[in-house]
Amino acid sequence: MNIIKGGVCAAQGFLASGLHAGIRKNKAKKDLSLIFSTCEANAAAVYTTNKVKGAPLTVTKENISDGHARAVICNSGNANTCNAGGVEIARETCALLASELNIKPSDVVVASTGVIGQPLDITPIKNAIPSLVGSLSENGSASAAEGIMTTDVKMKEIAVSFNVGGVECKMGGIAKGSGMIHPNMATMLVFITTDCNISSDMLKLALSTDVQNTFNMISIDGDTSTNDMVTILANGMAGNEEIVAKGAEFTEFMKALNTVTVTLCRAIAADGEGATKLLECEVTGAVDEKNAKIIAKSVICSSLVKAAMFGADANWGRILCAIGYSGAEVNVDKVSVSFKSKQGEIPVCHNGTGVDFSEEFAKEILSEDEIVIAVKLGDGNASSTAWGCDLTYDYVKINGDYRT
Repeated sequence: MNIIKGGVCAAQGFLASGLHAGIRKNKAKKDLSLIFSTCEANAAAVYTTNKVKGAPLTVTKENISDGHARAVICNSGNANTCNAGGVEIARETCALLASELNIKPSDVVVASTGVIGQPLDITPIKNAIPSLVGSLSENGSASAAEGIMTTDVKMKEIAVSFNVGGVECKMGGIAKGSGMIHPNMATMLVFITTDCNISSDMLKLALSTDVQNTFNMISIDGDTSTNDMVTILANGMAGNEEIVAKGAEFTEFMKALNTVTVTLCRAIAADGEGATKLLECEVTGAVDEKNAKIIAKSVICSSLVKAAMFGADANWGRILCAIGYSGAEVNVDKVSVSFKSKQGEIPVCHNGTGVDFSEEFAKEILSEDEIVIAVKLGDGNASSTAWGCDLTYDYVKINGDYRT
């Protein structure tokens, strides 16, 4: 498997575009994006479990209930959530795009992100769709990635090539996510494309399985969003024999998918609102995977741990505290903790008690922009990893006037 260029356009038959439609006041920022498959594609998606859901999720779920889609359209800057007529706006968006692309409205995935509860005028979207379609390009992934950003500082894009049954396949993805990130069946916008030939049922299985260990293991601020989803389109243009069951070919597909999703997970966590550091919690020695996940997520979600990492303070007691209230099955007397970065590794706790360590060296380790919190439990052989970021002054500044 190789990392390649091209994002969502790396796979054969996929085009993309992004532009400023006028939803945002800032004309320098793109606010409307499109991904298009030149032939029919199988589709799968996972959605936020927040009971307050954006109208586009309802429409998308209806549209891809047959397991197929050809286009993804997404606006940023104003979420189509808690809006009067939101479903109608989402459906009209699909119809307008379908007419321009000469496809069925039910073949459109529609998404929206931005301020919740602010009326969304479809006029800018309607007026921009011809230009959006007209600017579709094999080099359009970056423009599409920019068009879905909200408070994101960095564009998130990845592509890989992989082998299935002796045939080269490609897969790429773009994502947005910086705040309101605490996934439970996806809480961000992620769009993945592949030219691998895989059935709708196996595509659904692959995505629903993968998100449990990737996107559902991120947390920025503990808030599960209303708008967001992870979607994958597979158009089969690579020409490999269709993957219709588990086996070696499906395993290779899952490896490629996991490479794409983990890369996007780390990018989302590192770009958390106001963040200065990517945090990764590695839990090993758990009694089972369920408990490993609970502990890893609890540590990453702890505001006190996040604040300590911002201050480069090796306050390991906060980590044990997060483990203790997590609800996981764990023997605290066996817990060991160490901090790692490119500066090295330093043990700070062994068998539930502190060990002597250099505060100066610990500060050097924790002053890097990527930090690993390694937790060893000694209860079994299960492991899990979660991703997050530090909690900074800027997080409050960004969210204190997000709407105004």
